[in-house]
Amino acid sequence: MSVVNNEARNRFELEENGELAFANYRRSGDVFTIPHVEAAMALRGKGSASRLMEGIVVIARENHYKIHPTCSYAMAWFRRHPEQSDLVV
Repeated sequence: MSVVNNEARNRFELEENGELAFANYRRSGDVFTIPHVEAAMALRGKGSASRLMEGIVVIARENHYKIHPTCSYAMAWFRRHPEQSDLVV
């Protein structure tokens, strides 16, 4: 279970147990603005959205991307993980 960048849909995706968690994005150069994070009802409350964000961070670090979280969930996730704040613009 790893996060993939679905460029055709402009979103990062994580599939778990046949269900999907995703984060929509707008890309400008090396900055990904994340305005929306969503997990299927069956995944809510089980940490899937957090694992999605962790995977997005891995992709960002591997590719030297920055992240501009505008979604309340993504913003809160970065507040809870200050060790990742160097990725935030």
